[in-house]
Amino acid sequence: MIKIKRVYDPSASTDGYRVLVDRLWPRGLTKEAADISEWAKDIAPSPALREAFHGGLLNWDKFKEAYKKELDNNPAADTFKKELKNKQDITLVYASKDTLHNHALILKSFLESKKT
Repeated sequence: MIKIKRVYDPSASTDGYRVLVDRLWPRGLTKEAADISEWAKDIAPSPALREAFHGGLLNWDKFKEAYKKELDNNPAADTFKKELKNKQDITLVYASKDTLHNHALILKSFLESKKT
């Protein structure tokens, strides 16, 4: 089961394997407070894509489409998917304040649709 959660929210035992899926480390957060099992920055959106979305150059739909293409062409995404295969509970954690429009939602969908 894959869940998503803001990295700033307290960790819980039900989170299981916590993976930070941001390319940049969350501001003001210590490694202890983040309580992550892995930092998978290689599967986060590219800097150019992230900047275009946050800068307003891409709307949500265009960002989703572009990030899905990046994931499809990113060998690290396939490796990540294989590594997670043996994990029972997985929580993808992210720093964005927007809980409805963030890359962790897209990544979760990608991972669930690409089960091996």
